[in-house]
Amino acid sequence: MAERVLFLTGKLAEKQLRQVLEEIQPGFEYRVHVLGITVAALMTADMIQRRVKDSFGADWVMVPGRCRGDLEALSSVMGVRFVRGPDELHDLPEYFGRKREKPKLDRYDLRIFAEITDAPRLDVDGILRQARDYREDGADVIDLGCLPATPFLHMEAAIDALKAETFKVSVDSFENEDLLRGGRAGADYLLSLHEENLWIADEVAATPVLIPARHGDLASLDRAIAAMQTRQHDFIADPILDPIHFGFTESLLRYHETRRRHSDVKIMMGVGNLTELTHADTLGINAMLLGVCSELNIDCILATQVSKHARAAIREADKARRIMLAAKELNALPKHIGDELMSLHDRAPFPSSLEEVKSIWMQIKDPSYRIQVTPEGLHIFNRDGFHSAQGPFDLFPQLGVENDGGHAFYLGVELARAEIAWQLGKRYNQDEMLEWSVAVKKAAAAEADPHLYKSAGSTLKKHHDESE
Repeated sequence: MAERVLFLTGKLAEKQLRQVLEEIQPGFEYRVHVLGITVAALMTADMIQRRVKDSFGADWVMVPGRCRGDLEALSSVMGVRFVRGPDELHDLPEYFGRKREKPKLDRYDLRIFAEITDAPRLDVDGILRQARDYREDGADVIDLGCLPATPFLHMEAAIDALKAETFKVSVDSFENEDLLRGGRAGADYLLSLHEENLWIADEVAATPVLIPARHGDLASLDRAIAAMQTRQHDFIADPILDPIHFGFTESLLRYHETRRRHSDVKIMMGVGNLTELTHADTLGINAMLLGVCSELNIDCILATQVSKHARAAIREADKARRIMLAAKELNALPKHIGDELMSLHDRAPFPSSLEEVKSIWMQIKDPSYRIQVTPEGLHIFNRDGFHSAQGPFDLFPQLGVENDGGHAFYLGVELARAEIAWQLGKRYNQDEMLEWSVAVKKAAAAEADPHLYKSAGSTLKKHHDESE
């Protein structure tokens, strides 16, 4: 007879737990029981004893790994064995000896408009090069940004060239004439119209992005939306995102209110006002804003890569939209979906303890150096000794490579990389590059031959080994 297991969980994790169990097909009968709390990690043995009156015929009961309390005493009182599961729900398949299926990130439900902010100053070839880079990073629409008092005489030629390479194109300007020219030249979208120049939408086929006639005036945006609905003309609404300390919180509320008033209207958010105008790593900003977009069912964003610190903003937004959609469909937190939005720190940076590393050292019989990182710092060891420090300069005098340039170079590279990993909390593996996720665009050579870097490192290491 098949074993019967009762899984206790909270409201937030119920759907994901059921999906995980269904996917792994554990080979036993099971039942999921929600204890009446939101967060499963807040469960305690005392709470279980008070609230669980029936084990539903289970042979044993699994509780979340972070459940506090004496489970042995609880098992004795309840007459059924209670077992702690893994701390993280995504580790449940491994607990039962199954390979975990990672969520697929091949889909998204939000379009990225990538703005070429200085399009009038670039020739057509320059615009095409920028557009191709943006498309490679994940952009769906290329936005040609017009500049005040700057002629864009080659706008039509740029649109033709982009359309010839199957790009979707938008024209972004405060000038009616620019918008008309863009629409007549075949642009797919126009940024932006308001209630006072909606006549442009009657002249061209392009989809307009509607904004308030005056900053923050949602009533004017509502009127523009109503006018376009009467025309039965497709459109996108943008309440306008403001920078921090210049109305950011109020602007978020405007997005929420616009979605409340117009449940089926397409909405755009210009995330560049945060990524460009905040000197903070853009990866976290993009993750947060794309999370807001996911909750409010916002259909598209306008992204820019002008400031040097925002050089990966489009790639980051592309990864964020995929992760947020996967989390949404799983009814799960955007956690353990993928590591693409984690560049500075890793979830489990130090897989080995200092004691485990020393145990490895005790088994080493050759002169080649091994390097590992633990919470305590950097460790380099061979059969002749074990050395620990928190930086390469403290280790160098103990390595005996002063007269061996190649050997010293190899160890210097590896120890410098190990120091960065230790300082940031990243995973370090000897002879492998640190993983920076979406923050670093892989070099073309590395993409063509993923073993290229490792081969170069192996050549140095071979020299290092032979030097011993």
